[in-house]
Amino acid sequence: MVYRLGPEGPATMAQIQEALERDRFVECGATQPLSVGWIEPRGVAHAPLLEIVGGQWLMTLQIEQRLLPGAVVRRRADELAQKIEQSTGRKPGKRQMRELKDQATLDLLPQAFTKRVAVNLWIEPTQRLLIVDAGSPSRADVALTQLGKTLSGVSAHGLNTALSPTVAMTEWLAEGEAPHGFSIDRDCELKAFEGEKPTVRYARHTLDFDEIRGHLKSGKQPTRLALTWNGRVSFTLTDALQIKKLAFLDGVFEGRADDGDESFDADAAIATGELAPMLADLIEALGGEEPIAA
Repeated sequence: MVYRLGPEGPATMAQIQEALERDRFVECGATQPLSVGWIEPRGVAHAPLLEIVGGQWLMTLQIEQRLLPGAVVRRRADELAQKIEQSTGRKPGKRQMRELKDQATLDLLPQAFTKRVAVNLWIEPTQRLLIVDAGSPSRADVALTQLGKTLSGVSAHGLNTALSPTVAMTEWLAEGEAPHGFSIDRDCELKAFEGEKPTVRYARHTLDFDEIRGHLKSGKQPTRLALTWNGRVSFTLTDALQIKKLAFLDGVFEGRADDGDESFDADAAIATGELAPMLADLIEALGGEEPIAA
């Protein structure tokens, strides 16, 4: 997901490193449902929490959550309620049941398994772009919230392009041709937004543009479209301006270093070196960026 950073933020690298260190990841305590903090992007203990490769800033946020299904909490709360009913002869009321659910949660949390997810963040400082590699908008929101908390004054907002992805994708499909530098691939989703909201999906299927034009005329709008940029990077663009299923094509990583730190630096330099111009071309294909009204 791509965001534009605001003008404010820490002035020096030392301030950023100090702030990240202050919010370093610590695993969940016994009764702590969630823990969020920064870890080493390089994956090596005691390495910097902010990596700078080719002028690009790389950070990694670790999210750890205790998995406690609601059904398990309710069952435990019901058991506690039954004990109260047996000892007092009356059923707990709504307020007491809420308290029993809280108690059940505290009782069960130490036994719950934990799940960890790493979210990579890339800042392109000259353009003040922030790219969050998150599997969902909610996870991206966690990353943005933590970034703003750690780096006081830092803010980010979604890109506001002259053409919405829906309008642009509709034009490209109607013409049967993507903008310069891009090609249309074999995945597409079109959805109607009235009535029963019928959906048409093409997956790994050569697109029949005459058929797609018929769907467009019937009122369906594209919500996802697979594209390739310059034969080097493939991805799926969504109507929310999210970039999904990102993949580098054959030849992009040929000849890179393949060992330890050199491999990390080479991969980061190649990936950001490809994605920065791709994002610039994509923004241009969407009519360029427009300021957000106050």
